[in-house]
Amino acid sequence: MDPVRHLRFSFASLLSVIGLGTIGYALIEDWRLFDALYMTVITLATVGFREVHELSPEGKLFTIVLIISGTGIIAYALSSLIQFTVEGQLQRILGRKKLENRISKLTGHYIICGFGRIGHLISHEFRSKPTPFIVVEKDPQLIERLEREDILYVVGDATDDETLQAAGIDSAKGLITAVTSDTDNVYITLTARGLNPNLFILARAGEVGSEKKLMRAGASKVISPYTIGANRMAQAILRPSVVDFIEIATASENLALQIEEITIAANSELAGKNLIDSGIRQSMGIIIVCIKKPDGHMLFNPSPATIIDPGAVLITLGERPAIIQLEKIARGGNFAS
Repeated sequence: MDPVRHLRFSFASLLSVIGLGTIGYALIEDWRLFDALYMTVITLATVGFREVHELSPEGKLFTIVLIISGTGIIAYALSSLIQFTVEGQLQRILGRKKLENRISKLTGHYIICGFGRIGHLISHEFRSKPTPFIVVEKDPQLIERLEREDILYVVGDATDDETLQAAGIDSAKGLITAVTSDTDNVYITLTARGLNPNLFILARAGEVGSEKKLMRAGASKVISPYTIGANRMAQAILRPSVVDFIEIATASENLALQIEEITIAANSELAGKNLIDSGIRQSMGIIIVCIKKPDGHMLFNPSPATIIDPGAVLITLGERPAIIQLEKIARGGNFAS
């Protein structure tokens, strides 16, 4: 039996005995309910206080039965409580309550379905950013790993509506389905799309032909780790210098050079300026590789006269401190902050 249910059953039995004892004394001895309750409690507690009133033969017989049955139930309840506390169940429940409170405050987060190799790597990258996220997992061993790494998680099957709702899918920014089964990924995508039509869904595809099924199921984008891995290995032979540059620029732990995407807020002093007047290249030494316009149009190697629209996304290449400064300016700060 589950330890929590075991403890609840123990105390429910104890309350039942107290209730039956109170009713028994009230009916047999014609006592007031408070007197009957008091007599029941001191009898079960075996504290040796005198009787509230003189007992009749029937009352004495009832007291004997109450002592024999009640003390056993009290011992059972106490042993359940000790076991519950010693095994850390109380601490686990309190920790789970704290976890649920943190989950309830999430908004604009990402939901990662599956904490296998792919899910773990995604979580690592999100934590390095940092980007708010929560993991949905049902494997007990992986759940223990999530607890050790202090990662927010929900226990359950990601194909169930209740599980995704517990992960805050209504207020989530996106969902990543990274379980090993393509069939499960399709079901998760269908469920998530039904619960939140505006959600960005990134799906993992393992087999050939799964991409089309996932897109039909409602995925916003589909990625095959095997295809990407094979292409990366081939390019490491065919274009080794290019691959080395990409690895240096995209590594989250790299402090020398970084490729980043930065969204321009409406109140940013960069909004409405062209690239040459913005001072991004001259003041911070950052190269603008591409600009993604608010309508989704991509401008590669934009000219100095290109206007930076509010809501545009700058694909930048530069040193990490300069990138961090540009992110602040893009959010509405200024060059002096």
